Amino acid sequence: MLVKKFKVTINAPIVLGFVFVCAISLIIGTLTQGMSTEALFMTYHSSLKNPMTYLRFFTHVFGHEGMSHFIGNTIYILLLGPLLEEKYGSSCLIKVILVTAFVTGIVNYIFFPQIALCGASGVVFAFIVLSSFTGFKNGEIPLTFILVVVLFLGQQIYEGIALHDNVSQITHIIGGAIGGFVGYFFNRK
Repeated sequence: MLVKKFKVTINAPIVLGFVFVCAISLIIGTLTQGMSTEALFMTYHSSLKNPMTYLRFFTHVFGHEGMSHFIGNTIYILLLGPLLEEKYGSSCLIKVILVTAFVTGIVNYIFFPQIALCGASGVVFAFIVLSSFTGFKNGEIPLTFILVVVLFLGQQIYEGIALHDNVSQITHIIGGAIGGFVGYFFNRK
C-alpha cells in the first residue's frame, strides 16, 4: 500500500502573519499584565505630540484583552482571510487591514475620547462583508450581501442602543463599511 505524504503549506501569509502578531501581542500583554497592550496595542485619547498616538492608530488591531477576545476574532480571520487573500491578493488584504485600523482608530480618538479601543473586530467585520462579495457579478447585487448587511447593521445598531457592554459597535460598522466598499470596488469590473 502506497502512503501519500502531506506537507503543511503557508496558504495565506498575510492572514497568518496578522494572527501571529496578534498572538505575540497577547502573550506579551499577559506577561506584562496589560502594560504592553496599553502602551502599544490599544488606542485611546492621548496627546497628538506623542508619536505613539499615531502608531497606535494602526497597532490597536493586534491587541486583545484576553484569550477569549483573541480566539473569537482569530476564528473568523482564519476562516475568512485565506479565501479573501486568494481572491483579492495579499496586497489588497494588507490595505483592508491598514485602512480599517486607521479609520477605526481615528474615529475612536475623535468621537469616543473616554474609551480605549483594542482588538481585531473591525478587521473581522471588514472580512465578513467583503466575503459576501465573492459571488458578485457586474450589474448584480448578491442576495447574500444584502442579507449580511441588513442583519449585521441591524444587530450592531440594536446592540449599540440596547446594550452597555465593552464592545465597540461603531468599530464593527466601520469595518463592515470598509469591507463593503472594497468588495464593491474590486468586483465592479
